[in-house]
Amino acid sequence: MAADQIIAVMGGTGSQGGGVVDALLERGQFGVRVLTRNPQSDKSKALAERDVAAVEADLTRPETLEPAFAGAYGAFIVTNFWDPDTQSNETEQGMAAVRAAKAAGVKHCVWSTLPNCREISGGRYEVVHFTGKAMVDTAVRDTGFEHYTFVEAPMYLQNLTGMMAPQPVEDGGSKKAWSIPMAADNRCMHVGDVHELGKLVARVFETPEQNGQGRYLSMAAGLYSWQDLIEELNRQGHDIGYNRVPAEAFDQFFPGAAELREMMEYFEEYTYFGPDREAKIAAANELVPGGFTSFADWAKANMAP
Repeated sequence: MAADQIIAVMGGTGSQGGGVVDALLERGQFGVRVLTRNPQSDKSKALAERDVAAVEADLTRPETLEPAFAGAYGAFIVTNFWDPDTQSNETEQGMAAVRAAKAAGVKHCVWSTLPNCREISGGRYEVVHFTGKAMVDTAVRDTGFEHYTFVEAPMYLQNLTGMMAPQPVEDGGSKKAWSIPMAADNRCMHVGDVHELGKLVARVFETPEQNGQGRYLSMAAGLYSWQDLIEELNRQGHDIGYNRVPAEAFDQFFPGAAELREMMEYFEEYTYFGPDREAKIAAANELVPGGFTSFADWAKANMAP
């Protein structure tokens, strides 16, 4: 591979794409181009200082996609269900990006997908932000790329300080708690630092013959229960508890809560990565021998008591 071969990274100013950009630059095997809705943002402008071009690519405007991929050897494609402009048609936007990459001449497509919860559960669970991505997989397979790979990101550890952070307990002083509609001791969540997905993606682009033939690779730092997370945090000086709440109560907590509740119900039966998890995780670990940051180490660096 040569640095004059370009990898076009969709969402390169965001969580997954940003990690891919960093890993590609660190390894130095490819040039990098970032595809972003706003190439004039401060994040986009900062990329220029790292010799990374930022070009406009807006999933809500399909005509911007093919020019953004033009001349690139590889493409990392990711969609964001939680973006209000994406929720209603994430599958269609993902398919449009895949087809635009092929039309632009991309040779190796890496698609960030997730398990098809509807298929795995026989229709009992939809989990739109998982299944909607999985439905793009067929387009990736059928479009005719010379090489294509599926990567699956874990439950973001970053969410534990964001949308899924433990909340203060009323009259509890410094104590906080997670209020979740799951059994605390069910070890079913594959977690990891989403930024480290980039380590896996960079290695995939470097090894197309071995990993560009439709392989599925699932990145995970480990398999945890809520109790595992709480015990580790409390060892580090936190004061965190756990409340199991009824599903109907959780659904009222915040917009989008029902989607997360259904996701957790799926986790409890099938785990995050589903029935074929072991093979997908093992394949990813083969490519990143140093592994991924454990929850304990991540929490020490990112969750001060």
